[in-house]
Amino acid sequence: MTFGSRLLDAAATRGRLCVGIDPHAALLAAWGLADDVAGLAEFSRRCVEAFADTAALVKPQVAFYERHGSAGFRVLEDTLAALREAGCLTVADAKRGDIGSTMAGYADAWLGEDSPLRADAVTVSPYLGVGALAPVLDLAEETGRGVFVLAATSNPEAVVLQNHRGADGRTIAQQVVDECARRNAVHDGPGNIGVVVGATLAQAPDLSQLNGPVLMPGVGAQGGSAEDVARIAAGVGKLAFPNISRAVLGAGPAVEALRAATVEAASEFPGQQN
Repeated sequence: MTFGSRLLDAAATRGRLCVGIDPHAALLAAWGLADDVAGLAEFSRRCVEAFADTAALVKPQVAFYERHGSAGFRVLEDTLAALREAGCLTVADAKRGDIGSTMAGYADAWLGEDSPLRADAVTVSPYLGVGALAPVLDLAEETGRGVFVLAATSNPEAVVLQNHRGADGRTIAQQVVDECARRNAVHDGPGNIGVVVGATLAQAPDLSQLNGPVLMPGVGAQGGSAEDVARIAAGVGKLAFPNISRAVLGAGPAVEALRAATVEAASEFPGQQN
């Protein structure tokens, strides 16, 4: 099965919600946890317990583990392993992007079968050229794991770059989506290559030909709504997976409160039986 197909299967029973695990210092403090590896591990443990059987997709933010060095990466490895053992799909929010053997190294790190950091999918940046992502895109095809390529992010600093139009009139964001669509076209069902499109965008690229999942950050505390998700993903709504982090994590630190917040948020984005 492709990653896209597995994600649709998860959504059919859990809804189309992606929940982030974002253990930044302020949130650790809000949960009464120390800003150290022990606090990081406890935060992650509670998130796994709350999200593993309630969210279609769970997205640990790699930066908040990386800042604790090798011990933080060990916590991330354990977190990904626990989610995997529970049967929950994961996306490592690493936003890696490079060329040649370096990109191949990133691909092996996040999608390789023998890597302790392996996730079901990884986020990557295409701004050294979508073609430079070939090692991770190819490995996703070989393994049935997923890649989410940044296409049209919701941060205001990105708008000028991503909306710049080339000689053919397409925005850079649209060019990214179209290249991902070209790769997914070999699959009858949704493919392994998805894109990231912000839910707060007034103008988004055309997703109708993507044939892959769309990760949509910016829902909830950042102002995006279910209506925004439906507008941007019109016609391909079953493949749109809104990411809600702050609004869910703010319900912590109790596991039951986190679970309840996840179920409530997911109810706004029902999946469909395949």
